[in-house]
Amino acid sequence: MHRRKVAVALAVVTATSLVAPQAQASVQEIQWQKCFDTLPPGLPPGSERLECGSFAAPMDWNNQGNGKTITIAVSRLKPRDGTAKSTVFTNPGGPGGPGRTLPLVYLDRPKLSENAEIIGIDPRGTGASSNVTCGGYTAEGVTDPRDRSKANLDLLYGSMQLHAKFCQTKSGELGRYITTDQTVKDLDLLRQILRKPKVSWLGYSGGSWMGAYYATYFPKTLDKIVLDSNVEFTGPWQPVFDDWGMGFERRFRVDFLPWVAKYDNVYHLGKTGEEVRQAYERTRAKLSEQPVMRPEGVYYPVTLDFLLRGALYTKEAFAGAAQTLAELAGAVQPQLTAQATYPDAQNGTAYSIVCNDTPFRGDRDYLERDGARDGAKWPLVGYYQIMGPCAFWDRPNVNLKHPNGIGVAPTLMVQSVRDPATPLEGARKAHRNFNNSVLLTVEDEGDHGIYGFGNKCVNDIVESYLVDGVTPAKDLTCPGVPLPAPGETAQNPLTKARQLASRLGW
Repeated sequence: MHRRKVAVALAVVTATSLVAPQAQASVQEIQWQKCFDTLPPGLPPGSERLECGSFAAPMDWNNQGNGKTITIAVSRLKPRDGTAKSTVFTNPGGPGGPGRTLPLVYLDRPKLSENAEIIGIDPRGTGASSNVTCGGYTAEGVTDPRDRSKANLDLLYGSMQLHAKFCQTKSGELGRYITTDQTVKDLDLLRQILRKPKVSWLGYSGGSWMGAYYATYFPKTLDKIVLDSNVEFTGPWQPVFDDWGMGFERRFRVDFLPWVAKYDNVYHLGKTGEEVRQAYERTRAKLSEQPVMRPEGVYYPVTLDFLLRGALYTKEAFAGAAQTLAELAGAVQPQLTAQATYPDAQNGTAYSIVCNDTPFRGDRDYLERDGARDGAKWPLVGYYQIMGPCAFWDRPNVNLKHPNGIGVAPTLMVQSVRDPATPLEGARKAHRNFNNSVLLTVEDEGDHGIYGFGNKCVNDIVESYLVDGVTPAKDLTCPGVPLPAPGETAQNPLTKARQLASRLGW
């Protein structure tokens, strides 16, 4: 048996009959073991230090008497000398993103990794923790949402209703307990098991939501709090995803299209951003008439949209997306060249969290009107309604505490001005409504996930706070990192963590 599986089995055996939270912490001890028997290729130097383990938590923290437990998988990266000044819990967002590889990202941030014990966590529902699933079904992409004919709308919203049914049926009983309320209680149990009076938090994207709620539920147990690429965590989930159309369209038009035009000698798609946009629209229309088979799969209009949407998260992805668009447009010649968890556990966890946590306002008629309005304004992503299945969700009785920052440690929020997935407008609103928070705005930047990347200004401010305890006295700004030329490499921390997880089969 693999060492990771041994650790999981040990944790389950030692905690199946626990009831009270303090009792759960007092009798559990994580059996830390090396994550790798042999270090896989492609991992950064120092990865052999990563340790893995797990612990058991109640399936339902609000009804612990039923005795049902689940497994939470974790990792840790300790300083080379074994002496840590603090413990930092990390989260890559999603929501539902597995996080056990995230500590490896900080191996090239020695000020953090050589002073802190960094904890990676697969939250309940995803990764090597107890899984939920949507049975492999997803409504997104089944049909082109720009087609507003009644027949296509029936397909579009019927598939969203079916998506909700798949997720809730296939996830079984556990699905109702994949919520922020339950997850933050898992986190504080982990803190207790580690025998830490206080821990710090470093969370990206959906990890800003989780961090704000962890601080709200357990304000006395968090020391330093860094929230990077912030969702509007002081409100419900629905507006967070409603803003996607606006956020992605802005990044598309302000950053991506002019960048492709700048390198017209490479991509031959146009010498202005508008010419490139028209090339995209022509290519999209052509794919609607005749899809194209490529080595990575079939390209339809929605596939092209997803390619571009995915590229807008990080500037390092611009070149690959532009190359594929150019090949699909015929502007350049093509340059061709064992699963232990549910493949869609992250997707199932994400939908369980956003649909369970906060109510969804509206029905199918609302979705039709909303999709048509947002799509007309922001055609790249505005037609795609990520939270659509929540309109058909049988939501359990979940009542989250409201994050307002009162009594919470100083919180450093990091935010780029053109972040497509968590736009600046939502981050500013969360900042205004979250007491004792400081906003570090990264100017002329659109990447989603900033700290740990090549921005010295951001890295220095975050580490001065997280490691040295120097809280900024007021809101700050940093310059962004320029867009790279085609062929130049860069490494976004969240992209790097996902790539490492893929190499490991996690």
